[in-house]
Amino acid sequence: MISRRSFCKKSLLIAGGLAIPLSCLELFDPKRLLAEKDEKGARWVFLVDTRKCVGCGFCVKGCKVENEVPYDANVTRTWVERYVVTKDGKTHIDSPKGARDGFPNKGIDIGHGKLEEIKDEDIEKAFFVPKLCNQCDNPPCVQVCPVGATYQTADGVVLVDRKWCIGCGYCIMGCPYGVRFFHPVFHVAEKCNFCYHRITKGMQTACVDSCAFGARRVGNLRDPEDPVTKVIMTERVNVLKEEYGTKPQVFYLGLSKEVK
Repeated sequence: MISRRSFCKKSLLIAGGLAIPLSCLELFDPKRLLAEKDEKGARWVFLVDTRKCVGCGFCVKGCKVENEVPYDANVTRTWVERYVVTKDGKTHIDSPKGARDGFPNKGIDIGHGKLEEIKDEDIEKAFFVPKLCNQCDNPPCVQVCPVGATYQTADGVVLVDRKWCIGCGYCIMGCPYGVRFFHPVFHVAEKCNFCYHRITKGMQTACVDSCAFGARRVGNLRDPEDPVTKVIMTERVNVLKEEYGTKPQVFYLGLSKEVK
């Protein structure tokens, strides 16, 4: 016989499930973008190969210099996370200074200058995961901005107009990926924009140019001959937090289940 506590718990779970938008339950297929919007225009996407990332932090350095983010500020448009999974099933994650200087310490940075030491024999696996704005096809940050300072271009990139931003912070709270922050100098919302000023001129992003290992690549999903498009359409790729229905446009190769 079911208890009252169990019944209430299951009822709440069912009610919560019914409240989820249908778009969140829909599995994302990147091929759908080929038939959406202006087929003649570009649709910029990003490909991250976690198997190639070594956590050097050169991408973070290059991004800060290129995009006017103060070098010593503890904020960055892109960052790299280190994951150390131990044999007891625990996952330890850190990203000191966004990995601007890589990971000089073997111990896990737990903040306040403290490190958690993990013995080599206790480690099941360890890897690095670069993160950046996902340039969602259904961006919640655009929806919550009350003044239109955050907007989406025809080629899919979400931008922030510093002249219009009032610094309310709604977009920062609305982003499920935690990629937005307040710029310490301009005092407006800030985030990665795929180096829009570069890619629209046929150049690579600063982080792609800075990566010596080919872990980062940017491409045009509407071009079937683009090497990035070929990988996305033919290989097993993943996106972050697909269940949110945002349709992220940063695709990952070799993404482990521990990554959120």
